[in-house]
Amino acid sequence: MAPEPLPVPSYATPGAAGLDLAAAVRAPLTLAPGERALVPTGFALALPAGHEGQVRPRSGRALRDGLTVLNAPGTIDEDFRGEVQVLLVNFGQAPVVIRRGERVAQLVVARVERVECAEVAALSATARGAGGFGHTGA
Repeated sequence: MAPEPLPVPSYATPGAAGLDLAAAVRAPLTLAPGERALVPTGFALALPAGHEGQVRPRSGRALRDGLTVLNAPGTIDEDFRGEVQVLLVNFGQAPVVIRRGERVAQLVVARVERVECAEVAALSATARGAGGFGHTGA
């Protein structure tokens, strides 16, 4: 018997930046603490030229369950045509059960600027210079 079809990804509110992605698992999937899994969403897409899809965690699931997207944000390139899948990890203290149709991530579509890399002898100077992590006091 075929599983119940899932709705097309959509924005939960008029001001939402991300489309909700639901789990297209056939049976409940349990992630133990520290465990990760590639979760299907049941859909593929064709992004417009010059855009990428950014797969991001859902803040509520991260707060409540410790469930997050392992490679956040995961990037979907404009020329990818396979099923969108979400690499989830359980950073919580207890097992997390993922059921069919549950929202597990969000997809933000963004413009991408392409650059050409060139080797140079020196870079222009700035006040910050080569100061790295924590250098600005944050």
